This record gives sequence, structure tokens and C-alpha cells, in this order.
Amino acid sequence: MDSQRAAALWQQLWQGLRGAEHAPTIHFLQTDSFPSAFAVSELAATSIGLASQALSDLLGRPAPVSVNVRLASRWFQHSLTPLNRPPAAQWDALAGDYPCEDGWIRLHTNAPHHRAAMARVLGEHADRSSLAAGVARWQGHALEQAVVDAGGCAAWMRSAQQWQQHAQGLAVSEEALIAQRATSEAPTPGWALLPARPLLGVRVLDLTRIIAGPVATRFLASLGAQVLRIDPPGWREPTLEEEINCGKRCAQLDIKTRAGRDRLITLLQHADVLVHGYRADVLEKLGLDAESRQRLAPGLVDVSLNAWGWHGPWRNRRGFDSLVQMACGIAEQGMRWQAGVKPTPLSVQALDHATGYMMAAAVLEGLRQRRVNGTGWQARLSLARTALLLQQHGAAPQGEQRGITPQPHDALSALEINRWGIGERLRAAAYLPGTPMLCAAPAQLPGSSHPCW
Repeated sequence: MDSQRAAALWQQLWQGLRGAEHAPTIHFLQTDSFPSAFAVSELAATSIGLASQALSDLLGRPAPVSVNVRLASRWFQHSLTPLNRPPAAQWDALAGDYPCEDGWIRLHTNAPHHRAAMARVLGEHADRSSLAAGVARWQGHALEQAVVDAGGCAAWMRSAQQWQQHAQGLAVSEEALIAQRATSEAPTPGWALLPARPLLGVRVLDLTRIIAGPVATRFLASLGAQVLRIDPPGWREPTLEEEINCGKRCAQLDIKTRAGRDRLITLLQHADVLVHGYRADVLEKLGLDAESRQRLAPGLVDVSLNAWGWHGPWRNRRGFDSLVQMACGIAEQGMRWQAGVKPTPLSVQALDHATGYMMAAAVLEGLRQRRVNGTGWQARLSLARTALLLQQHGAAPQGEQRGITPQPHDALSALEINRWGIGERLRAAAYLPGTPMLCAAPAQLPGSSHPCW
């Protein structure tokens, strides 16, 4: 690990959460790091440290936070290792990078409706070689736009310079890492904030999917929060459910119907925290914009995630970590760093994971503001802004990092038994004396619970 870059990242993250306030000391242990063009392990350790320090401040604890860098890096890979079966496939067979007339493009087809959108543009293909032949006839920018217009997800590979000159890149560069503000006054809550289970009794309504938001709510669940995740009917995440849903109850609602919207409003009225990852205009179209949410639940801690940022022409575009890495220059810079000929993204989906822990930190800061100042709290983050944070710290010299070597004591001593089978869950990467970070229940399937508190 590069200690100077870790210190600089820590300062930026702390300023993003708490402004000019002096950053507390954080201790980094076992500092093995990923070989990468970027400070991935440093980002892992500092983002997990930020959420842990925000918890310490909520509890009023003077003890400094310690973060195991190797474990933090491993949490950015996966936290659960199946023991009696192979791990779930991470990608759809057609998802990935394809050469086009003027570079490379990434197609994201993990969700069936996104794969169908791609097929409306490129046709049905039985395998990658057949699809590649079709992609090769397109210019990248044109294909990117065509897939997006069809309701799908794609990103043409740009350099960092191209992204900085792009209208969306310019818009993101003007945004705060964590845009926060106090909202309406509300009675001081009666949360016990017991050190052993700090968020016991705190209700978290989780309207997020695909890594970043679920990472945030998984961290809150590990502190005892009552997390209720809401997905649309029929939604599945077979590549992530076992990994990301531990400690949560998972229900389904069609919030586009009158009955579903009414039920969502009832849940919101009794929530302490809302975490959502919809595109910028989705809840607004349902009459549930940020101001309306505060009226329904005065004092609500409301934390929102967007892929491409909250301003600019792409603010309502669908996006994922791998697409942001392609569009903003990370994959292109990784290719040059390795002296390669194809896109080289980060070794893990670090934008998702880091943003998730920053979201958790924003929730904990909001709970502190509610308790100390009697106000609600709103925060907004984006994957694209986290990408800019990582890029601001430059590329690492080649061969500097040694890599991550798993150790037998990295996992919890008790096996995790769930509906999929048996697995080992990693120990928490951060340590705060007297406060274990441990989910009380294994992961559940979407729709396995009723949409009620």
C-alpha cells in the first residue's frame, strides 16, 4: 500500500463527509494491496474506514478506527466463499468488451431486459464471436447511443482527457463527492445506540440494487439496523443475492401501481433511513421527490445514488461500475499502464464498493445530525464522482504492489448456512472496540418477506 496516497485519500474522503473538520487518525494494518494502475486497496481501506469512523462519531467513541487493508481489499472482491458448490457466475455470457470500428465498447447484459435491449439493436446472437462480428461494423459512439436509446446499457471506451471534455465529465467535475444538507426539523429520536449493536431499532428502507447501494445497507445491517429491501416483482440477482443480502429482509412491490405506491409511502412514513439507487427522475415521476419524502417522514435520513452524476445530459442514463470505468478513462488508462491492447479495468468493482461505504458513512452522519441537531439529512453520491476521486490520485508505478494473498484466519470461525448451501464469510475489515460488525442472518431471496416493518 502507498501510505502517502492512502493518507491523501483519507483526507479527501473525510472532507467529503465533514468538510473542513480535521480528519481523525486511522490505523492501517496488514497493508498488502492489489496490483493496479490506481489506488484500489487504498480506496478500499479508506472508504471502509470512513464508514467505521462515522459510526464511532455517532456513538461518541474516542477510540481510533483500525482497518486491515488486506481484508478491505478482499471485501471489494467478495465477502462469501461457497464451500459445497462453485461460486455463481458473475457475468452474462454476452456481457463484456468488444472491438468496434473506432476502439472498444462494453455491453452490459446481465439483466434480461438489458440483454433484450442490446438484441433490438444488434440482433440475437448465439455466442460472443457472432456478436463481435456485428459490433465490429459499428462506430463506438453511435452504438453506445443506439443501445441506450433502446433501453440498454453500453459504454464506449474513452480516455480520461476525452471524458474531461465530455459534457457529462464536465458536469461531474463540478459536483461534491458527497453532496449533503440538513432538512426539516424533527423530534430527537430515542435510539439506544448500544455499542454492541449500535443501529438496533433503526429502520432502513432499501431501494437499491447491484452492489453499491446493497453494500451500504449490508454494512448498516451488520450494525443491527432493520433493513427492508424492496425490489420490483420478479427481480432476481442470482450473481449477487448470497453475497449482498445478508442481514436483510427482502420484499417485492410494483411501485408503479397505485397499491404498490401507497404501500411504499406507508413504509417510508415509518422509516428512519431511505437509501435509493434509482435514476435521478424515477421517484420524482412518482410524486416522491426529495422534498415530498421529507414531508412524509420528517427527519428522514435520505441517501441517494446515481451512476453518472446528478447534473449533465447523462444524469438519467442507466449505468454500472464497469460502464463508468469504460466511459471515464479508467479502463483506457489501465490498458496503457499494462502496455496492453484491450480495455483493462480495475481488478475489482471498486467504484461500486467504495461508493457503497461512502453511502453508509453518509447515513451514519445523517443519524448523528438527527440526534445532535434534530434535523433530517439528505446526501447524494455517484459512481462517476467516485471514479474522479480515484483518478485524481494518479497511476501507480508498475510492479509496486505485491498482491493480495488470502489467509486462513480471514474468515469468521462459524460457517454461514443459507438456502444456497454452506459458505465462509470474511471477518470485518474494520475494528472499533466493543462493536462487532456482523450480520445476524444469512442472505434471503428477493420476495421472501412481506413489505412491512
